[in-house]
Amino acid sequence: MIDTHAHLTDEVFDTDRDEVIVRANNVGIHAIVAVSETLTEAQRCLKIAETHPAIFPAAGLYPAHLDLEQAEATITFIRENRDRLVAIGEVGLDYWVVKEENEKAIQRQIFCQFIELSKELSLPLNIHSRSAGRHTIALLLEKEAQKVHLHAYDGKASSALPGVEAGYYFSIPPSIVRSKQKQKLVKRLPIASLLVESDSPVLGPDRETRNEPANIALVIDAISELKGIDREEVVENIDHNTKKLYGEKLFQ
Repeated sequence: MIDTHAHLTDEVFDTDRDEVIVRANNVGIHAIVAVSETLTEAQRCLKIAETHPAIFPAAGLYPAHLDLEQAEATITFIRENRDRLVAIGEVGLDYWVVKEENEKAIQRQIFCQFIELSKELSLPLNIHSRSAGRHTIALLLEKEAQKVHLHAYDGKASSALPGVEAGYYFSIPPSIVRSKQKQKLVKRLPIASLLVESDSPVLGPDRETRNEPANIALVIDAISELKGIDREEVVENIDHNTKKLYGEKLFQ
């Protein structure tokens, strides 16, 4: 299995990153997509990936950063390091933090640049869409995005369906064990549209405890129970979906 969205380069893992990776491996997680929120963090992702073969770096700009210059610098970085990156992310929209219309316009402008970059480089988009799920999917459809992964989608299941029809993927975090919204999402969406993620160090089974990739085992169990599918079948389907979007590289 692959953890398709984690902040494993976060400094909270600096003292025990190796042990965290071992615990993940022990439950069947052998690769982790490490997303970044700033250019500095993207550079750190590449550096850490050099010494941690289980970490596969992604580069992006968190949507709350309304900085056109930083967005352009991040785009340049992604172009320069395209062969070392497995995704563009995290990028997207966040209407929980950004509420003013003029700021939302800047956010959409930056996101559109990353969508075009994704198509240019054939790299998947690893997308944040907090309180903006319906708007995010509408923009992705408008811009004809091709490789789409929406992480921790917090919208209604019905608003995700146009994305499902377009072939987008939705990753489920360990917070599913306490989130009615995530449970409804899994019940409604087909298994062919699902991925798994930890979003470490947040969105764990316990809101107050540091989350880590090993908790994806809980996500597999939850999907199995909610859909009435054997655990092994869930893993097989999730792996198939991950390979379709991210390719074989993560499984080697």
